[in-house]
Amino acid sequence: MTRTDGMTAAGYEPLREAFERNFAERGEVGAGLTVYRDGRPVVDLWGGEADPGTHRPWRRDTIAPLASTCKVFASAAVLLLAERGLVDLEAPVARYWPEFAANGKAGITVRTLLGHRAGLPSMHARPITWEDLRDWTPITDTLAAAAPEWPPGTAHGYHGVSIGHLAGEIVRRVSGVTLSEFLAREITGPLGLDCYVRVPDAALPRLATMVVPDADTVRLGMEVPELAGFVAALADPGSLSYRSFYGSVAIGWDATNDPRTYQVESPSMDGVASAHSLARFFAGLIGEIDGVRLLGPGLVDRVRTPQAEGMDRTLCAHTAWGIGFAVPGGPFWPAPPRLTGLFGQGGATGSFGFADPDRRIAFGYVPNRGSELLEGGDFRVRSLIEALYATLEDRERG
Repeated sequence: MTRTDGMTAAGYEPLREAFERNFAERGEVGAGLTVYRDGRPVVDLWGGEADPGTHRPWRRDTIAPLASTCKVFASAAVLLLAERGLVDLEAPVARYWPEFAANGKAGITVRTLLGHRAGLPSMHARPITWEDLRDWTPITDTLAAAAPEWPPGTAHGYHGVSIGHLAGEIVRRVSGVTLSEFLAREITGPLGLDCYVRVPDAALPRLATMVVPDADTVRLGMEVPELAGFVAALADPGSLSYRSFYGSVAIGWDATNDPRTYQVESPSMDGVASAHSLARFFAGLIGEIDGVRLLGPGLVDRVRTPQAEGMDRTLCAHTAWGIGFAVPGGPFWPAPPRLTGLFGQGGATGSFGFADPDRRIAFGYVPNRGSELLEGGDFRVRSLIEALYATLEDRERG
């Protein structure tokens, strides 16, 4: 049996049981899980191996790749600027980034962009390379020149490889510093977070080694009925799904454990965090943590209000988006259907983070075994979230 360490407050023992069951029954290799309630951790667990090749153990400060979950940092940076009155969510993106107005994009607002409704999910005209991530502007120049895939605001489609740079460029234009510099100065530094869209050299020794899912595991994910359309679209090089994912990135899974991947500014795909820091980040969005609160309750309510729901143009499945964050709905959001008002994001590495303002909950889960689902929200995550809310309901019944 895999040993787990950490703390579980009284009454939250089912979370530890579910966490340990993922190692015993669901192929967990190494992972961390943290849950905050009312601004303090009530669950803070870690276990397994950060590097199965060397048997390096997972520790509380182990950081691991987040894949798409890292998008929340770029979104939060834009929202923090909005909270401070420096960005108007209803203003055109071109107010802050004039070149963005090209090719019919002059009317796209910041809110439309952050709701994945701008029609800019694809980078197939210039697939992203490591050098492009290092230099930043080749990606933002390509996006500024691009024409939308659909009339902006009329549909939604996951901007899986582009949203980090789209949001990050707004931050750069308004603040005058790079996204990673802004995060360090205004969010991760004040909250004391191990969350990065570009990993500093000093943190690399704590980075977990990713374990890519084997063919049988991936096949299991592809058999989820709700993903049949997405799986079929990814097999068609002419589809928007293919162009927006495989056709937009010239970097493969073989780069997953190359340190260079995490030492460039990659806010859509390659950020990293510890589980404790991911949960603390979400806690800081909805409440005060050591004197720091990122967003006021009014903006939080706007963020978690669905902006778009229904069939996603790029994921070919039901999704729902607030402002800069996913909200419950569809196969990639593993929340029990009775839950509303949550906002967060999952990633292909298996990571997941979210906030529940009504119940004053913040959740961070970071593993190093990639997800069997192509965009995360997998069976491990589902079991942890179900255990969390069953526990909360038991406590409320008293």
